[in-house]
Amino acid sequence: MVSFSHLDPGTGEDVWAEAFAERNPASLDVEFDHLVVVAAHPDDETLGTAGLMTAAADRGARVTVLVVTDGEGSHPDSPSATPAELGALRRREAADALAQLAPSIELRFLGIPDGGTDGHRTRISAALREIVADAGSCLVVAPWTGDGHRDHRVVGEVTAEVCAERGIPYRWYPIWLWHWGTPDEVPWGDVEVLPLDDANVDVKRRALRRHRSQIEPLSDAPGDEVMLHERMQAHFDRPFEVFIRPAGDRGSLDETFFEAFYRRNGDDPWGFESRWYEQRKRAVTLASLPRARYGRALELGCSTGVLTQLLAERCDAVLAVDIAEAPLEAARRRLGEGADVRLERRALPRDWPEGSFDLIVLSEVGYYWGATDLAGAVERMRGALANDGQLLACHWRHRVSEYPLSGDDVHAALRAADGLVRLVAHEEEDFVLEVYGVAGARSVAAETGLIT
Repeated sequence: MVSFSHLDPGTGEDVWAEAFAERNPASLDVEFDHLVVVAAHPDDETLGTAGLMTAAADRGARVTVLVVTDGEGSHPDSPSATPAELGALRRREAADALAQLAPSIELRFLGIPDGGTDGHRTRISAALREIVADAGSCLVVAPWTGDGHRDHRVVGEVTAEVCAERGIPYRWYPIWLWHWGTPDEVPWGDVEVLPLDDANVDVKRRALRRHRSQIEPLSDAPGDEVMLHERMQAHFDRPFEVFIRPAGDRGSLDETFFEAFYRRNGDDPWGFESRWYEQRKRAVTLASLPRARYGRALELGCSTGVLTQLLAERCDAVLAVDIAEAPLEAARRRLGEGADVRLERRALPRDWPEGSFDLIVLSEVGYYWGATDLAGAVERMRGALANDGQLLACHWRHRVSEYPLSGDDVHAALRAADGLVRLVAHEEEDFVLEVYGVAGARSVAAETGLIT
């Protein structure tokens, strides 16, 4: 996640106004009968979607708000309010704010610990599934997964999983991006806006004033400072609201992108050999493999073969594939080819290799696919695993504007897949690594007889 403080001055609204003035984002489609707003904390829904909720309610659409935590952790060092008191206060503020927007809005609280959403994904998912079960024509909006806040990311991920599973359209809304970010961090190709008239802007201001614990100091004492200072509040006084369309609506990157990339950047464009980050990540990757040795392995997107070379030391045979010829040429120079290593050019997932594999490695590849291709690739990987096969996936977590998906999107799809059991989970600010087995897969200790 992005490191920032709410006390920082942040990016000025004048910077954002100029950035939006230079662009013409698409408009948000508001043709739905039921709007579901998911908030990580009380006030997210007001900051990000008050105008959308008001417009939906005004035209008779049903509006349901699900607030996941009570936000009791907003002032951890407060001398004047305990977390329980602050959580209760923030619940009341959320209810008062929504009453300003429309009395018909349905409000539900989950009460999950502030900062602890990652350990309660199942509860969030179940609550959202219940809300959308008979939703009819529905739109779900939730905090953006790239917002720089762990709770926002988790809630956005769970929302994406449930909506993808049910075939329900969804959008993300940024909150903290406007504070820590710059226009360079925005996936502009996926941005949609909802224009607000003067009346909507005014009612949003009135609603935001109800969140007094966030827009004013709790007291003059240290630890009770304002959470949303005036520069931050200015981002939500715009005559429009901003939503981010899931990048998976875009198609996969094709071979022309990668051929041009390697032509521009040479044989080692990712710094596999020169960067300590890459060296360390490979060490973590190899250490995460549950078995000392594998039979037949498939590496998807082998690039120049740096990881391939190390996999070959742990596997009887490795089939390594890539979409572009330039990195494969570098891999051949590094490895040669023989019975233990075979290099092939394939456009995945449509040009899938035949056979089953004891190990499949998906390292820094999945975010190049659009959502449709990713879904197909997950299905093919599951089908290509041997009866006791394992799948290792590792991806960069920071969003890259050219890529259809983020690393977190890829791993959310893997977690939602049928027939896969997660054996290893390693998560850092920069990358996420997971290992999956098929149904019945056991831990290292169980496989090696340390436990029964």
